[in-house]
Amino acid sequence: MFDDFTAHDRWTRKPVHCVYQSLIVAIATRHADAVDVKFLVDGKTVAVALPHPAWVEYKKRTGKSITDSLAIEIAGHYLKTALETGEGLGREMFSLTSDETLAHLDAAVAAMQAQVPA
Repeated sequence: MFDDFTAHDRWTRKPVHCVYQSLIVAIATRHADAVDVKFLVDGKTVAVALPHPAWVEYKKRTGKSITDSLAIEIAGHYLKTALETGEGLGREMFSLTSDETLAHLDAAVAAMQAQVPA
């Protein structure tokens, strides 16, 4: 759902095509305690950094793990929101807090469940 989507930039009103590109554990690349989810946004690379503590907190709260595919959905939901609220175009990296990550997880899961026919 959020691995290949179109958002409308708030300021230009033009459609922006976003496609998931890769997941990278940022410890190796940026010495950060995060997972970078990279997207191509109209052909330009944009990363959304999801902090590792969010994985721990989610597991503690639910007993479930954040999978790779769920991480992509979280980051894609955040990116679409950022673009549509005017925070996004032109930035190369977004770093979320654990609370933001979990809020976008909840929103992405709700959006996916709304897509599933009853």
